[in-house]
Amino acid sequence: MKIDYLCTMEQNLSDGQQHAEALAIASEAGHILLENGAEISRVEETMERIASYYGVDSKSFFVLSNGIFTTSSFNKYANVEFIPFKGTQLDKVVAVNQLSRDIVAGKYSIEQARVRLEEIRNMKPHPRWEQILASALGSAGFCIVFGGGLLDCAASFICGILLWILVLFVTAPHMSKIVGNIVGGFFVTSLCILFKYAGFGHSLPNMIIGAIIPLIPGVPFVNGVRDLANEDYIAGATRLLDALLVFFCIAAGVALAFVCDSLISGSMIVLQGMTVDAFTAQMWVQIISAFIGTAAFAVLFGVPRKYYVLCGISGTLGWILYMILVRYAAFSAPAATVFATMLVTLSARCFSVWDRCPAIVFLLCGIFPLVPGAGVFWTTYYVVSDQLRLALGSGFMAIKVTIAIVLGIILISELPASLFRKLSK
Repeated sequence: MKIDYLCTMEQNLSDGQQHAEALAIASEAGHILLENGAEISRVEETMERIASYYGVDSKSFFVLSNGIFTTSSFNKYANVEFIPFKGTQLDKVVAVNQLSRDIVAGKYSIEQARVRLEEIRNMKPHPRWEQILASALGSAGFCIVFGGGLLDCAASFICGILLWILVLFVTAPHMSKIVGNIVGGFFVTSLCILFKYAGFGHSLPNMIIGAIIPLIPGVPFVNGVRDLANEDYIAGATRLLDALLVFFCIAAGVALAFVCDSLISGSMIVLQGMTVDAFTAQMWVQIISAFIGTAAFAVLFGVPRKYYVLCGISGTLGWILYMILVRYAAFSAPAATVFATMLVTLSARCFSVWDRCPAIVFLLCGIFPLVPGAGVFWTTYYVVSDQLRLALGSGFMAIKVTIAIVLGIILISELPASLFRKLSK
């Protein structure tokens, strides 16, 4: 009887230890996902998949935008982790997603999964030279997308290089997000103003809009929308507020540059509104620029290299539809944005199923041509130059376009996953 009792105690201890290890593995996977740009639903789904396979109650997790709560009544296990957002490295998200599928397929024991998670956590970001080049190409590509000429594109290309050097070596390691984005907005706007005075570039607005694009908070914006669509209202509202804060900081930096220039020169630079270069406005130039710009952001977001082309295609499809609707069907910008966003989201979900890769990889990059960067710039300029009526009009249009993006993402996100699985067969 005593021997049976000791064996039972040993078995309970072994089961409890394995239970705790499984919870720790699932929590570690969620930690990596959350700090590298995954949406809440992705984090919860992955953790539940891993926990269920190892025989743990999948209801043991509660995920917020910056934290994970893990509990279990089986062995009185509890763990609370604060997880600040460190930056987007989507190759880690892809790797953890694949690991969770491999675990369910029986390819990893708990110990092997722990080792693999450690390898994923230590994955290096893309080389700095690649990120700097991507920032330059993204700035140049979107300068053309928003109407800039070739010389404006060249100026934005140079600004993109210098901006990302600033981000890598100054603002990211040594400044808070708020101060870093203000400094970044001020830096690129000042450079563009200097280029304009030197005669290097024709359209100052297009140069600035292209140059500030790498600072646009795509991750919190897209994830916030997707979290709202999945009824994670706290996380969604938090992330959208984070995106709004970054937009405000960039605008503050742009405004500060214009104010400093007016104090030095004695007058505010007069801008007459958006101009469109006849050559770069051609459809084929726009398509190439949208593809290059979108693929460049795949680099900045740490997307695995094999997905660069699909990311570029996703953004290009949306931009082609937007141009067709605006140019040939007389759609308003918000209406065209809704349909273009729906196409981007649809393509992202299809690519996700075909390649067994999280949809956020393609959606996050593909949505950038539609983000109202021009509206943010013009609202800022009109406020600084005391043209409040025009500022209200431009700001309201930017809000409408933003709502259109939100609506487009939500409409396609609500389609059942089974529909896409059928399409992939």
